[in-house]
Amino acid sequence: GPCTECSCSSGKETDKDTSNTKKKENGDRSFIPKIFFGTRTHKQISQITKELKRTVYSSVPMTILSSRDYTCIHPVVSSSGSNRNEMCVELLDGKHGKSCLYYHGVHKLSEHHALQSAHRVYQAWDIEDLVSLGKKLRACAYFAARELMVGADIVFCPYNYLLDPQIRESMEINLKGQVVILDEAHNIEDCARESVSYGVTESQLRAAREELDFMVNNNIRQKDHEPLRAVCYSL
Repeated sequence: GPCTECSCSSGKETDKDTSNTKKKENGDRSFIPKIFFGTRTHKQISQITKELKRTVYSSVPMTILSSRDYTCIHPVVSSSGSNRNEMCVELLDGKHGKSCLYYHGVHKLSEHHALQSAHRVYQAWDIEDLVSLGKKLRACAYFAARELMVGADIVFCPYNYLLDPQIRESMEINLKGQVVILDEAHNIEDCARESVSYGVTESQLRAAREELDFMVNNNIRQKDHEPLRAVCYSL
């Protein structure tokens, strides 16, 4: 017979069930949160995805958010030093009349994973797997990983992708109502400090001070520049 001791027997809960049914009839889907799994290093992500493959959840849609340092396959940009982000942006903007053909092939990677999922052969993967597939299909692994985040149930990423508001905004990560798991969370304090810290050299401070002196002496927005100049002098 019907249960009498738990809350589902109350009329209130029945009303809730009715409203949920109505939602389904109207075509509204109930909100299912994503799991954002933050780790300290990319190597740890590799270890976790390896373990995920061994579980019954290996076929769950997932993605790994990573920097261009790990995912860019453009022969010129990937072989450059520290300015990969700038070079990538310039190519996407067509600044020098050139574009990135790998970026235009992003859909090939996402379609590949969609087909795998449809045929139930989808398996947990690592950054190296995505980059290797990207090279084979001539498709950008960096933007493909971001695109896969839309349909992913689990999103793996380094700590700072979750803690740094600027990175969250640029990667379009919205944590409201989502599940956040932090691996080895005792490292969070250091990561949080790094997210709101900025390093400058003495020569940079001296150069800034000279420029601010020039601004103040020439009556250029003195109210704005005088406090900044005071900070430079105090440092």
